[in-house]
Amino acid sequence: MRTVVGVDIGNSTTEASVARIDSDGAVSYVGAALTRTTGVKGTPKNVDGVAKAVTWALEGAGVRLAELDLILLNEATPVISGLAMETITETIITESTMIGHDPRTPGGRGLGVGTIVDFEALDEVATGSPSIVVVPRGVDFDDAARRINAACDRGVEITGAILCGDDAVLVANRLNAKIPIVDEVSRIDAVPRGMTAAVEVAGPGQSIRTLSNAYGLATIFDLDSQQTKVVSPVARALTGNRSAVVVRTPSGDVADRTIPAGSLDLEGGTKRGKVDVSRGAAEIMAEVERVSPLVDVGGEAGTNTGGMIANVRQSMADLSAHELADVRIKDLLAVDTLVPQEVRGGVAGEVALENAVALAAMVRTKESGMQAVADAVAGYLRDAGAAGVDVVVGGVEAEMAVLGALTTPGTDKPLVVLDLGGGSTDAAVIGVDGHTDATHLAGAGDLVTKLIDAELGLDNLELAEEIKRCPLAKAESFFHVRLENGTVQFFEKPLPATAFARVVTLSEVEGAMSPIPTRHSLERIRMVRRTAKERVFVVNALRALRGIAPGGDLRQIGFVVLLGGCALDFEIPELIATAVAPFGIVCGTGNVRGTEGPRNAVASGLVASYVASLVGPRA
Repeated sequence: MRTVVGVDIGNSTTEASVARIDSDGAVSYVGAALTRTTGVKGTPKNVDGVAKAVTWALEGAGVRLAELDLILLNEATPVISGLAMETITETIITESTMIGHDPRTPGGRGLGVGTIVDFEALDEVATGSPSIVVVPRGVDFDDAARRINAACDRGVEITGAILCGDDAVLVANRLNAKIPIVDEVSRIDAVPRGMTAAVEVAGPGQSIRTLSNAYGLATIFDLDSQQTKVVSPVARALTGNRSAVVVRTPSGDVADRTIPAGSLDLEGGTKRGKVDVSRGAAEIMAEVERVSPLVDVGGEAGTNTGGMIANVRQSMADLSAHELADVRIKDLLAVDTLVPQEVRGGVAGEVALENAVALAAMVRTKESGMQAVADAVAGYLRDAGAAGVDVVVGGVEAEMAVLGALTTPGTDKPLVVLDLGGGSTDAAVIGVDGHTDATHLAGAGDLVTKLIDAELGLDNLELAEEIKRCPLAKAESFFHVRLENGTVQFFEKPLPATAFARVVTLSEVEGAMSPIPTRHSLERIRMVRRTAKERVFVVNALRALRGIAPGGDLRQIGFVVLLGGCALDFEIPELIATAVAPFGIVCGTGNVRGTEGPRNAVASGLVASYVASLVGPRA
């Protein structure tokens, strides 16, 4: 009797499967475990995760470490992803400044244009000169309204107000004349006095029209065509707001600077290609397809793309202890996206959406790093008193995944599997004769998380991961939420105050929810989430299936089994099944060994492959 543990080191998780093998080759799986991957997949830092997964699996199976004979590791290919901006790294606004405030809580209504004056200087403002008054911190709303009314009675033309506190509605209700008022301007001291400004407030349920229109800004500030082009990001950044403030500053206050996106140099087996990143993901992927199989990718020096590619190479070289020249990029996935970029010239971190291209690269070296991982695991076991345990690299991920998938009830050869992981999408097909063909593509769950994080401007990967995994809802009262599908869920206990009136994620734990601290609507967040999954998982699923289908014809594929942690997602299997349905493909989520769902396929396949090597094909 031999005790064997198959270990699948993934980008996000490390899975283990414990099996007992009799002398006649009969195998019985007795335990399994799952833990987070430590370090980047395929590097010696994986040891701690492997040790933890093996230990937990053995404990769950009631097997002592001293009884362990062999650990089988998968041949893991590291995947590193990054974002390369399409045109610029930051939005530069020349001759204008946006004022950061809370656009949801304004007072009054309309559009006011005038010169910015201090609240304390109201008594000195000349009559007949349109003015916008800035009310500093500490001024009571009653005093503010009384002083503004007094100035108006004296003949001063007050066209708008900018408040530090949150009293816009209270001030507006006490004024004799209706003017637009914005409030909660945190950096009131940074508002430039003496400059021409425009304040706009829309009615309830509406959004501003003039300041969100580039030509509206040109009309107010008397801009020529070139200046209008330069300030157009201001208008884009304000689109959809109920209120806004824009200030015209002296020419030259803010410098104009851009960094080009650059181009990608693609080296294929027999062809070469070059494509400008600014042309978008479709042209990049068409060029990748034309030169495939991809051997290496380079980026233009001094550009965003060049910096991203150089960073990917350097990261892999540092992790694997290989020379930089030995690092190669074997696959590339490009995805069009929109990324909030900081508006230079804003005073409160204002952003504007800019086009970007997200690039995921699959990196390899001349030599596999898995042997180093195996040696490190063996060293760990020696230190733990289990020197007799052999640690070997047992097989390639996709091929092992096929063998594991065949343990799903109701499956048989021929079979195609899609292994949807954190960093890569792998596809493999096994024929009736047992011959296996596989392909490995860059881009999966981690890239989706980065896209969600970037497009929503969260700067919080943990929250982006939760948005990716969980359905959304809007807390409409303290006792009920409206789910993203339109249905309503009620609660016996009141919801947390932090969740009220916010979009929240609904986790697997009943009643647990996390507020999303952004101003995005539920519909916007849902659209970003689904679009990110479609751009990565659906695109890569079709790429992978074409890579292993006879003659690239998807109609030659009958059945597909989805594996990996992302196959547990509540909408990814549906998105992929819908995408492949026109080709007559039956697609569903696997259930490895009838107990593990879509997980543990590679770990179980490693054991199955080892058994087959002992007793022959009949196993």
